[in-house]
Amino acid sequence: MGNYTLRKYDSIKLNGVKRHGEGLRIFCLQELTKTNTPEWEQAVYRFIIEWLSFEDFVTAHTSGSTGKPKEIRLQKKYMIASALKTIDFFNLSEGKTVLLCLSANYIAGKMMLIRAMVGGFNLLLAEPTGAPLKQINEPIDFTAMVPLQVFNSLPDFGHKVKNVIIGGGVLSSELLKKMHGLPTRFFETYGMTETVSHVAVKLIGEESTPFKAMPNVTFAIDNRGCLIITAPDITDHPIVTNDIVELRDDCEFFFLGRYDNVINSGGVKIIPEEVERKLSDVLKVPFLISAVPDEKLGEKVVVVLQEYSQGNLSLSDLSACLSPYEIPKAILRIAQFPLTDSGKVKRYEVRKMIAEEYH
Repeated sequence: MGNYTLRKYDSIKLNGVKRHGEGLRIFCLQELTKTNTPEWEQAVYRFIIEWLSFEDFVTAHTSGSTGKPKEIRLQKKYMIASALKTIDFFNLSEGKTVLLCLSANYIAGKMMLIRAMVGGFNLLLAEPTGAPLKQINEPIDFTAMVPLQVFNSLPDFGHKVKNVIIGGGVLSSELLKKMHGLPTRFFETYGMTETVSHVAVKLIGEESTPFKAMPNVTFAIDNRGCLIITAPDITDHPIVTNDIVELRDDCEFFFLGRYDNVINSGGVKIIPEEVERKLSDVLKVPFLISAVPDEKLGEKVVVVLQEYSQGNLSLSDLSACLSPYEIPKAILRIAQFPLTDSGKVKRYEVRKMIAEEYH
């Protein structure tokens, strides 16, 4: 596999300059020795060097949003297959310009590099800031962003970017409204490090649109209602997730929430992500639905805000759009939501913080 990878996908055009093979490896090593090369850019060069090695795999880390980040090995052949799925789905042809504005330390950033190699694209590098398009002056055919980057880049999209895939967080109703009418096509993605990036996408802007499988991917559910992914060209075996879904057929599903996050309040199971979607029109500030221990209910639902947020909020403001069991029993505040390096809220840490503070 190593020889095949080096022979077929050992070149990349970065910021308009194409290099391949040993010349590409030497260039990356030289950039890493420079004292003024920023860390985010070093991550790009480190990954390219790892890709050019004769190992059949690369090392990646899970995001850590639901627990401690794990180190896993990803087969290069699976990364190539995943890249080909995306290139095919978005009909991207050789010579297109794509943008990397996510950290190359994580799978989303790594896969932008692989797509550029496999597809023969010109890959522009931008610092993975909250508003990366401010660094870009030329048209972009395809890029990947997290919701915060999309929100901060809304004034800069215009006709600058044709296609954006979005992952790594929940899209608020406010953001969805602001995206409506822009010429850019936005797609929400579903995937994880273990599936080598996304295995399903949905076009944003169409009401009640399910996630649709990428080529050669099928879905089922287990007895918990959690998604099972079968994708023989990117995984050795079916992947059983902790994501609760509503399955339409073996190629389409609606995402409901994480099994790990389910709140059991008085015997009623509540999915925080569903409550958050209902409240996204009411709360225009960063918030989270969580739970604290309760003697009577076992767990009781609470809404958690950052300290500076919406000072005069009352529980009655939240009740109109929720079922009786979903209504938060308290409003709690913490100084700052703990985030992973890829920008996801660490829900399990929030629970720990408010449990300690509540008692």
